[in-house]
Amino acid sequence: MNYSPILILNGEPNSIFLEIFFKVLKTKKINNPIILISSKKLIELQMRKLKFKKNIKVLEVSKLNKYKLNNKSINLIDVKYTPHKAFDKITKKSNIFIKKSFEIAFKILEKGKIKKFINGPISKKKFLNNKFFGITEYISRNVSKKKTCMLIYNNTLSVSPVTTHLPIKLVSKKITKKNISNNVSLINNFYKKKFNIKPRIAVLGLNPHCESIHNFNEDEKIIKPTINYLKKKYYVSGPHSADTIFLKNNRKKYDVIVGMYHDQVLTPIKTLFEYDAINITLGLPFDRISPDHGPNEKMLGKDISNPLSLLRAIQFLEKN
Repeated sequence: MNYSPILILNGEPNSIFLEIFFKVLKTKKINNPIILISSKKLIELQMRKLKFKKNIKVLEVSKLNKYKLNNKSINLIDVKYTPHKAFDKITKKSNIFIKKSFEIAFKILEKGKIKKFINGPISKKKFLNNKFFGITEYISRNVSKKKTCMLIYNNTLSVSPVTTHLPIKLVSKKITKKNISNNVSLINNFYKKKFNIKPRIAVLGLNPHCESIHNFNEDEKIIKPTINYLKKKYYVSGPHSADTIFLKNNRKKYDVIVGMYHDQVLTPIKTLFEYDAINITLGLPFDRISPDHGPNEKMLGKDISNPLSLLRAIQFLEKN
């Protein structure tokens, strides 16, 4: 086990994050010190509402290296935010809080002494305002000039979309040898570094049954030649038809399935594992993970949210 600190960013203040965070702390002994970027007022309010008790140790960012961190209390970097007595709906008012939280996180991560980072769920539509496809791209743009990719990880089977939060009508324009190769390369490097294995990777076609009535078929013209090129270096096969690859006897042959667009692979992986999966950004100079779900505004304050994905995120960083 590696007991180095885990930096956790609250994310959307009006979300289920603190509820699932408290539930994890209640049910799992975490040996790694946790540094939480959040609001003390927000935490205290939700502690009262959710009847949770825990010591809070407020830290100053400038003195972070001098603190003796422990796992007995919440090591908090306090970001100014005044919540209402009742749970709010998600609005643009929380954007300042989220942006400030990320600025603090980026400064800490830039120093390179903390390599483990989790961010809580964030409303992409309200926070990003169409400037980025998703939080993966927002973080990547702020900390690295290198190409990254999304991996939805489960220790039985993981998936990776070549395009993320892109409208379907624009997907075909991004299906290129370069983009497919980027995902395969990053996935291979990740599995070799973390698990010392060369992963078995299946690449899906874009069109139903990898066929098209149009003269230009991306599966034949782009995806298939790319896979043949990648076979020289990686355990990769395809293009496979998306409608059958997730059948039990097919999926067990692979460690990772690479799809051409977001829902092509995220829909089946969430159906198979529900909350037992985490979102990892590959290609960053640190390990970045987020729970594989959104802020879930409709369940605010109801104390019924499932903490499993956050638990799996913390457990992954404890082991790696």
